Amino acid sequence: MEQKKYIDDLSEIKNLMQRSSRFLSLSGLSGILAGVYAILGAIIGYLFFLPKGEYLVSSSWNFKIIVLLLISVAFLSVTTGYLLTYKKAKKNNEKIWDITTKRLLVSFLVPLVTGGIYILIKLNSQHYGLTGSLMLIFYGLALVNASKYTLGNIKYLGYAEIVLGLVCAALPGYGFWFWIVGFGFFHIIYGSLIYFKEKQA
Repeated sequence: MEQKKYIDDLSEIKNLMQRSSRFLSLSGLSGILAGVYAILGAIIGYLFFLPKGEYLVSSSWNFKIIVLLLISVAFLSVTTGYLLTYKKAKKNNEKIWDITTKRLLVSFLVPLVTGGIYILIKLNSQHYGLTGSLMLIFYGLALVNASKYTLGNIKYLGYAEIVLGLVCAALPGYGFWFWIVGFGFFHIIYGSLIYFKEKQA
């Protein structure tokens, strides 16, 4: 009896330490929806705003619309992720904003913002060829860097994005399609795995 109580106490202490050092409330559904937003944004951009048989230049109206589409996809993904994560945290009686969340955000944003600024510099210099691969690589680095503050296998999504970005760099003419795979289908696959794992828990 005493041994069972001792084991239970150790398990509770472990859970408390895990909760204090890891962000637990990431939602699988938010990953699925982020992938759907990315694919829909890519389809809209491809059908209506990518010039056929021409290079996309930063001074063109097409380019500005596509940048706006990218920002819209990012905004929808972040907003959806926050709302679903807040709902999950509330259901599990967890705090969504604490020191662990702050560390997670800093770890995620440092490589992501650095990559974003670098990409903008390259675009301003009219170097467009590696834009897709750079987005994938820096996003993957951001996920891996932030993974130490969250549970689940988000680091593996990060590794997959990095590898895909490197392959994309070797095949620069297919950046658009690699972008759809990385930000669209990879998110849907990862989000689905997390979502079904949540349902079974």
